[in-house]
Amino acid sequence: MKTKRFGLIGKDIDYSFSRGYFAEKFSKLQLDCTYENFDIASLRLFADLISAEHNIKGLNVTIPYKESIIPYLDSLSTKAKRIGAVNTIRIDKKGHLKGYNTDWYGFYHSLKPLLKYSHKRALILGTGGASKAVEFALKKLGIKYQFVSRVKQDDHLTYDELTAEHFARHTLLINTTPVGTFPHTEDMPEIPVEWLTPKHIVYDLIYNPEETMLMREAAKRGAVTKNGYEMLVLQAEKAWAIWNKTFVTD
Repeated sequence: MKTKRFGLIGKDIDYSFSRGYFAEKFSKLQLDCTYENFDIASLRLFADLISAEHNIKGLNVTIPYKESIIPYLDSLSTKAKRIGAVNTIRIDKKGHLKGYNTDWYGFYHSLKPLLKYSHKRALILGTGGASKAVEFALKKLGIKYQFVSRVKQDDHLTYDELTAEHFARHTLLINTTPVGTFPHTEDMPEIPVEWLTPKHIVYDLIYNPEETMLMREAAKRGAVTKNGYEMLVLQAEKAWAIWNKTFVTD
């Protein structure tokens, strides 16, 4: 039997969680599988990659391609279509590419145990592909939310527009931006952290470093903090189930 190949599509992804995670998983389970990083400068190279790299059974997708990958796929799962972003691709025997989103699943199940009755509203920092999965999960949890972005658009707030009242009403803060990721560990989103309190949960999707500057500043003010590691593990296991067709729903 041929070695089954899996991998990650992204840009500047040497830091990738997925490669190390799946390499360890395959080793423990003694599986004839490999996981590779496919670092491509443009999605124009995606079709060539798929045709040239044989026996690829599944792919993960990361920044900056979670939304722009969609036109290159043959179909989407129901949830991926609703979310509008893909982080998992299954490739069948005929070469059919189907996109899924497992980010929402990882976020939903890692956040839910932290929630209390007071966590009714959230501020979502960032508007990229990860933010769409977060939005989907918050809807399922019945939590109202407001997007915050650098550029004014639709009904989104900008960082300059944030007030003490926004922080008083929104006791859940989720960073979906890459600001603060290694090696830029002293950076953080431009929010007024002095308005954070012990009533707040600050969830930073970044996992490297383990504690971001945002988390550190939030913890100083008594807020509950969480990084994105558990979310990544949960979404990775969901992706593995999809590639092996052992999942019940998408």
